[in-house]
Amino acid sequence: MTSIQRLLLIPACIALGSNAFAEPTFEKFTLTEEFVAEGAHFADFNHDGKNDICAGPYIWLGPDFKERQQYTTPAAIPYDPAKGYSDYFLTYTYDFNSDGWSDILVYSWPGKETWVFENPQNKPGDWTRHTIFDISDGESPDFRDVNGDGKPELVCHSSNGQLQPKQPPTGGQLGFAEIDWSNPFGKARFRPITPKSTENDAKYFRYTHGYGAGDVNGDGRTDILEKEGWHEQPADISKDSDWIFHATPFCPEGERGGSFMLVYDVNADGRNDVITSYNAHGYGFGWYEQNADGSFKEHKIMGSKPEDNPQGVKFSQLHAMQLCDIDGDGILDVVTGKRRWAHGPMKDDEPNAPPVLYWFQIKRDGKGGAEFIPHLIDDNSGVGTEVTTGDVNGDGKPDIVVGNKKGVFVFLQKAS
Repeated sequence: MTSIQRLLLIPACIALGSNAFAEPTFEKFTLTEEFVAEGAHFADFNHDGKNDICAGPYIWLGPDFKERQQYTTPAAIPYDPAKGYSDYFLTYTYDFNSDGWSDILVYSWPGKETWVFENPQNKPGDWTRHTIFDISDGESPDFRDVNGDGKPELVCHSSNGQLQPKQPPTGGQLGFAEIDWSNPFGKARFRPITPKSTENDAKYFRYTHGYGAGDVNGDGRTDILEKEGWHEQPADISKDSDWIFHATPFCPEGERGGSFMLVYDVNADGRNDVITSYNAHGYGFGWYEQNADGSFKEHKIMGSKPEDNPQGVKFSQLHAMQLCDIDGDGILDVVTGKRRWAHGPMKDDEPNAPPVLYWFQIKRDGKGGAEFIPHLIDDNSGVGTEVTTGDVNGDGKPDIVVGNKKGVFVFLQKAS
């Protein structure tokens, strides 16, 4: 295993209007330079009071992440970042059976199974793997509370078992899967919110890009978004039904769609807006301001040229993003970056450009406007299909965890 490497980024103070801003700094831990997963997460798996990192079939024990343990058998042939993919597309952590020990949820690959690995409470051997959903489609599946029961659901598509790449992607539906919390390792129940797609409208299939979840209209219920609009959750979802669709473009015409679509009141006008990348394998990043009549106005943050961004920043392949208050000012920011070699070193836009990791500070002007100000965290890691934020080391400051074709990385925020 590659030894721990640390990089302390140089502190900076940037003038924003009339106020001085002390930019947060991060210490970089390189857990491995092997390609083991496209996502990573954290939890205290061994109950020693310190959070650990999980990515692929491995756990790195905190607080220094020097010791690596495997919780399941690795692939017989190591994953090739130039030519192949992993069986760990995204990873989340949660105590599924309420025994006080965090388990590991893995979306293995679009169109394939979703697994939960049951924490054995420090007993030796591989963790028991449970297949809780057979066909999880989509490029950015989430794990969050949709139905309002206080527990997370699987946010994904389902294509009814159509796995062959040359098959017409018919039958797919957008929706979420509810876990039976009385039998949490059993099969989750899919709750479709759209009609099944057809050969003439094959919009929901295993590699669909550009969707997310959040309360768009402020009614307290989680809606589900896609790049062409949003689906309004009805007051009663006890029975399956098609949710009302509100058509509005959340990316320029012709773009494939990005990764996680984020819902947040960017400009503090009391209406939730939508933040999204335009093409997870190309260029484009923007936010869509919700107007009083429910329509949306596009504000482009970044494109394919440096001049598209006021600070001169541009990078491609924003295949993962999350909201997090990085600087502690009470306003959420966006953490994102460039996915490394999504389709190898010869495809997509600028596949060999530095895999950067950024946080974009949301700066409100108090007049209904807002800026997204980019801050470079690192230029040799990027994101995968997932980027995880949260307080890893328990110091009250948010940190960042990444797994991708460059390796597995943790960025711990330094004290001011």
